[in-house]
Amino acid sequence: MFTRVVRLDDEWDVPELVAVRLLERIIDLQARQHIVHLCLTGGDAANHLYERFADLAADAEVDASRLQLWWGDERFLPSTDPERNSLQAITRLARTVSISSADTHMMAGKDGRKDSHEAAAEYATELGDTTFDITLLGLGADGHIGSIFPSHPSFDPHTTRRVIGVEDSPKAPDERISLTIPMFNRSDEVWFMTTGPTKATAVARALDGDPDLPASHVHGRLSTWWFLDEAAASGLPPRYVCPF
Repeated sequence: MFTRVVRLDDEWDVPELVAVRLLERIIDLQARQHIVHLCLTGGDAANHLYERFADLAADAEVDASRLQLWWGDERFLPSTDPERNSLQAITRLARTVSISSADTHMMAGKDGRKDSHEAAAEYATELGDTTFDITLLGLGADGHIGSIFPSHPSFDPHTTRRVIGVEDSPKAPDERISLTIPMFNRSDEVWFMTTGPTKATAVARALDGDPDLPASHVHGRLSTWWFLDEAAASGLPPRYVCPF
């Protein structure tokens, strides 16, 4: 297992590079295995990535029928709410990537569910023994990943649960669903995408292994990549440089 940091000049260089690399990696994996499991994230950088990925995939040799899409966390909102991470991603990817609904594993919406815990239990059942080939993650300025927040009941690195309902979230909306840290760690590769000066301290603390940050506890079984712009990387020593 290794960790690499890729430092890029501009904030939009990060999702651009990750889109190119993700497409290349999927094609490489599909040459060696039948199904590729991806765990997706939300946010502006991720949405830019999905837009760019859709552009690139239109002329690429990627087999959408051999992709399984999962999500790391979700806002517990009605299933058609445009603020849901999954809808934002699928709306962008579906322009050119024809993934069937059976292969698109969205977390349950608020419709007809008692609470986020019920939706989390449903998703845990759907996940079963799934492991991810690649998990994409963002990083909050407070060091949170998915909907796992520091100094919050959601943060339990040793839980045996795969998915949890999150209440009283520090970030709106206050009710969410999230994979747990052990579930995130059931990934061969974890790719963090982080930009902006407000993330610099959290990036430095996470890479230094600060146990108080959820991000410090997430690692790919084979590799962990940090894709950063210069602002997010500004708190790192010079040794954290990797050509890509």
